[in-house]
Amino acid sequence: MKRSRVNEIIAEADEFIRSFGYVMPPFAYWSPSEMKDREGEIGNILNAGLGWDVTDYGQGNFDALGLFLFTVRNGNAADLEKGRGMLYAEKIMISRHDQISPMHRHTIKAEDIINRGGAKLALQLYNDDGTNEGIDTTGDVEVVTDGLKRVLPAGGILELSPGESVTLLPGNWHKFWGEGGDVLIGEVSTVNDDRTDNTFLDPIGRFSAIDEDVDPTHLLVSDYPKWFGTTGTSGY
Repeated sequence: MKRSRVNEIIAEADEFIRSFGYVMPPFAYWSPSEMKDREGEIGNILNAGLGWDVTDYGQGNFDALGLFLFTVRNGNAADLEKGRGMLYAEKIMISRHDQISPMHRHTIKAEDIINRGGAKLALQLYNDDGTNEGIDTTGDVEVVTDGLKRVLPAGGILELSPGESVTLLPGNWHKFWGEGGDVLIGEVSTVNDDRTDNTFLDPIGRFSAIDEDVDPTHLLVSDYPKWFGTTGTSGY
């Protein structure tokens, strides 16, 4: 993706988010130079992978295959073994109309996906086939939506209206998109490391390669290694 397009997407996303009364944290608006100047005090932001995330999954067609995310908070995956500490994460995301986030599953992370406003959010769901790499094309999928059990056939489409949510557990294969318009999505989840906890059904990249045609307005979490030498642990 060209950096100029990334800058546009961030600006458009910020406007969309604000239209629903959601207020971003102050660090969202720091420039790259401000972050660099504050490098000594932003270790928690860098190490947790907090911040802007725009991906076209390396396919070069963001409008058709892509996702906007902002990681607001994320704990330390090492605390999961201790069973105590900051074991949770929160993200705000945008799925555009008919923009696909490709079929994937998580190994550790459980997540609530919440329609915070806009159009309907559509999710296609499958169970894992037991190999951790493939889908079960025959078995019914059982999920919980706002405390109520829902059962769908394999590959069934779950539609969430604004205010509705679904709980996805490790092994629940899912892809999603905005149905009939753009959707503001909230995610509350187990802490997760995006480098290790995403398995895509088809070989695909998680982050975008950036063509630096202009300077960044704000850094992406995928920029942190280049700018600060840290890999972060952002997830979705």
